[in-house]
Amino acid sequence: MSEKVPMTASGYARLEEELKHLRSVARPEVIKAIAEAREHGDLSENAEYHAARERQSFIEGRLAELEDKISRAQVIDPSKLSGDTVMFGATVEVADEDTDQESTFQIVGETEAEVKEGRIAVTSPMARALIGKQEGESVEVTTPKGTKAYEILKIRYI
Repeated sequence: MSEKVPMTASGYARLEEELKHLRSVARPEVIKAIAEAREHGDLSENAEYHAARERQSFIEGRLAELEDKISRAQVIDPSKLSGDTVMFGATVEVADEDTDQESTFQIVGETEAEVKEGRIAVTSPMARALIGKQEGESVEVTTPKGTKAYEILKIRYI
C-alpha cells in the first residue's frame, strides 16, 4: 500500500489547481503544437516537433506525479489543531540565539514546501528539530554552515 503524503488544505488546493491547468490548458496546447509541427513535413529534422514532443512528455510525467500525490494525500487542516507543542501544520516564530533575528515558518508537507514563502517541509532539519517542542524551548539545527540555536517564541495553528 502506498504511503500517505501529509499536506495542508492550501497545499492540496495548489496541486489540484496545477493538475487542472495541465489537463485543460497545457495538454491541449501541446497536442495542437505537435499537430502543427507534423504539417511541416519531415519529422526527423523538425525541431518544433521534437520540442513539442519533449514538452508533452514533461506534461504527462507531471500529470502522473500530481495524480499520485493527490491520491495519497492526507489533508491536515492546521486551523483545526491547537496546543502548545509544535506539530505538522504549526506556524512557528523563532529567534536566532546568536543574532536575535526572528523568522516565521509553517511546517508543511514536502510537496508544498517553499522556504522563500516561509513554508518548510516536515522532513527538513529545522522542522525535525521543532516538532514536539514548546514555546520558550531552544532547539539546535545542523545546517551546512554549522549548528545554529533557535528559541521558540510563538506557536500558532492558522
